Amino acid sequence: VQLQASGGGLVQAGGSLRLSCAASGSFFMIGDMGWYRQAPGKQRELVATTSSIGTPTYADSVKGRFTIWRDNAVNTVYLQMNSLEPEDTAVYYCSAGVKRTLTTRLYPYWGQGTQVTVSS
Repeated sequence: VQLQASGGGLVQAGGSLRLSCAASGSFFMIGDMGWYRQAPGKQRELVATTSSIGTPTYADSVKGRFTIWRDNAVNTVYLQMNSLEPEDTAVYYCSAGVKRTLTTRLYPYWGQGTQVTVSS
């Protein structure tokens, strides 16, 4: 199972970016999908998650600015980031809980990370 993230870049404060993360490979189902971020010198933190039926959760710091959704038909999760702030600068990682077969448990997989830089 591979998770391929894309969409990062450099943007000015107040701007927008959209991240995408597509899951590929052989698996039975995908559970929760989400985005995490890690800024230099800080621990990785949760940004947003979406359940298998699309129920979202958000970190307080991004509520009202970021939107997460998924398209199960193409096994992809998206993160629309609006009103970006310099504090949002980090490497963003996507994650998914994947069930490889009917009888195996959900196992977390991670994408390779994509850099988001917000200039002031």
